[in-house]
Amino acid sequence: MAETIITTEYSEEMQRSYMNYSMSVITARAIPDARDGLKPVQRRVLYDMGELHLGHDKPHRKSARIVGDTMGKYHPHGDSSIYETLVVLSQSFKKGMPLVDGHGNFGSIEGDGAAAMRYTEARLQKFAEEVYLKDLDKTVRFVPNYDETEKEPEVLPVRVPNLLLNGAEGIAVGMSTSIPPHNLGEVIDTVMAYIDQPEMETEALLSVLKGPDFPTGGIIANKSELPAIYETGTGRIKLRARMEVELGKRRSDRDKLVITEIPYTMIGAGINKFLVDVADLVESKKLTDVVDISNQSNKDGIRIVLELRKDADIDRIKNILYKKTKLEDTFGVNMLAIADGRPETLNLKGILRNFLEFQYQNTERKYNVLLEKELEKKEIQEGLISACDCIDLIIAILRGSKSLKDAKACLISGDVSNIHFRMPGFEEEAKKLHFTERQASAILEMRLYKLIGLEILALEKEHKETLKRIESYKKILGSRGVMNRVIKDDLAAIRKEFAVPRRTRIEDGPEAVYVENAVPVQEVVFVMDRFGYCKLLDKSTYERNQETVDTEQVYVKRCLNTDKICLFTASGTLHQIKALDIPSGKLRDKGVPIENLSKYDGREDRICLLTCAQELKGRKLVFATKLAMVKQVPGEEFETNNRMVAATKLQEGDEVLSVALVEEQTATVVLQTTGGYFLRFPLEDISVLKKASRGVRGIKLSKNEELEQLYLLGDEPYAITYKDREINLSGMRITKRDAKGTKK
Repeated sequence: MAETIITTEYSEEMQRSYMNYSMSVITARAIPDARDGLKPVQRRVLYDMGELHLGHDKPHRKSARIVGDTMGKYHPHGDSSIYETLVVLSQSFKKGMPLVDGHGNFGSIEGDGAAAMRYTEARLQKFAEEVYLKDLDKTVRFVPNYDETEKEPEVLPVRVPNLLLNGAEGIAVGMSTSIPPHNLGEVIDTVMAYIDQPEMETEALLSVLKGPDFPTGGIIANKSELPAIYETGTGRIKLRARMEVELGKRRSDRDKLVITEIPYTMIGAGINKFLVDVADLVESKKLTDVVDISNQSNKDGIRIVLELRKDADIDRIKNILYKKTKLEDTFGVNMLAIADGRPETLNLKGILRNFLEFQYQNTERKYNVLLEKELEKKEIQEGLISACDCIDLIIAILRGSKSLKDAKACLISGDVSNIHFRMPGFEEEAKKLHFTERQASAILEMRLYKLIGLEILALEKEHKETLKRIESYKKILGSRGVMNRVIKDDLAAIRKEFAVPRRTRIEDGPEAVYVENAVPVQEVVFVMDRFGYCKLLDKSTYERNQETVDTEQVYVKRCLNTDKICLFTASGTLHQIKALDIPSGKLRDKGVPIENLSKYDGREDRICLLTCAQELKGRKLVFATKLAMVKQVPGEEFETNNRMVAATKLQEGDEVLSVALVEEQTATVVLQTTGGYFLRFPLEDISVLKKASRGVRGIKLSKNEELEQLYLLGDEPYAITYKDREINLSGMRITKRDAKGTKK
């Protein structure tokens, strides 16, 4: 067979492939479906557990078995994502209504991970079994699995808006979803209100729904902004912890501020981070009224205790905690879901509309299936009742038949050609028979005890019940109003059995206000030795011992105590340290390692320039790298509150050689390479660029050659010693940038 080579544009093929990949991630992995509110991996785990018969009243099964079965049959994307899904579905502090009943170590609210899947066991919660998997065979469509060896449901027939109930989180290519959980009772009430009045506005619906209900409790502090969030499907919810004051029972006992509920966003490492933040606030004298902090949380709930000084200002402490820690945080809302096969940002009414359309489809399919079954039963029942009335004829046909086929043909079409009647009078009656195929089969399979009088009466009674059910199903299928009533009755039953009280309080809380005590501005001197130990000296101490300090310390920098120390490093990073965070010390005090005050690591990085933020204002900095990339950057580019920021962009294998502040008199630049080449050119030849750029080439380098030194020259003569020779840089000829330079 001849090969066919298809020529295509590389960029077009890459674009097409990337789009296919991104849509696959969006629709088949990361974003939940608007109908059942589940991501594919969640849906497959629940379905597989149902197929393994892991009901709430059955014994737990090893998680490894569930994970392996799910991966082999439905979700071939690795066991870690499946097990993580199983764990999250069981965690009551993450889900509004947990769907899996876990047995063993399934993690904790403080961020402890679950045990390995070979040690844990799981089964379905009753809620998942009843509300998510019931009537699976009567409602949703089944599709082939990934290798077409099994069938799996396209969606689960979830009977509550799971997208709202348990929320959703997912990150895809170029988009993400983040939906908070809600209270089951309120969600069901909202659906029923929407069924009665589909024209209801979002604000009216929120009078029923209230807002999110996080399993961790806490407080939503921006109630007035919720209507806009639910109208657009996007926004930010302000979360706060709930705190209580416990007064000391005895005079010697301290008063306590107890945190009993935390923001949903603090789950995991956020709790330990909070403890560290409070300790830092106490150490930096910003939280002076707190003398001790302890985490007394257990399986019963959160309890973080702050012991207070006598007559402590409780409101001020709360405001500091809200402003300086994660006790006040925001939850970003983006109600993105797959609706009609494509990702769409839905508002509250959009979620309810998609859910209700899904329920109408499922209800219609369910009652069509039930109606079909009842019609079959009716057909059989009518055949059996008729057969009881002419049982003698039927017995005569059976006795006169040579085969089952002949008897069946006689019952269906009155064909008596192969029937030998032993008694006269039955042949003419037999010709009039016209039972259906299904009725004839049921008659031939009927047992003789069914001819007992009571059994016949029971059959007639059952037939009447069947007729009633048929009529009821036809009413449901024929009227949207009756169908609405069925859906509402079903929702009401779920609410009665599974609803739980609201946990999160919703209010318009006052803005947390905290004004730091004004610090008197003083001139100080930052010093750091060759081992990286730093401290602040007061101005007078430094001036008395200036010669000693300048000799012993590698870095000496005058600044204000309200300023920041800026470290530009070889990795292209700017580290900033508040002067207030640097401990003051005496002349002979050792100080603290610079690594303790910033993310700078002296073992892996090198300081190219140490200065203060004030000196950067209105100035330019010249960056030079080992691969001879140079640029000028305005100091305003580095005005940021971030403690660490990328100061420049580097290509692979490159690092910053030098960072220098441009003086007013600086006119030219001299670059020196490891090969002994020198190049002098005007400073203005170096482009002024943003910090995120790489720069321009300053000098042409030979193979294995690197830039070694950068010199900024002013009007004054400038000479250096190079290889035991004095070289007058000021006397060098001024050329253009990006030349080879002169060999010295």
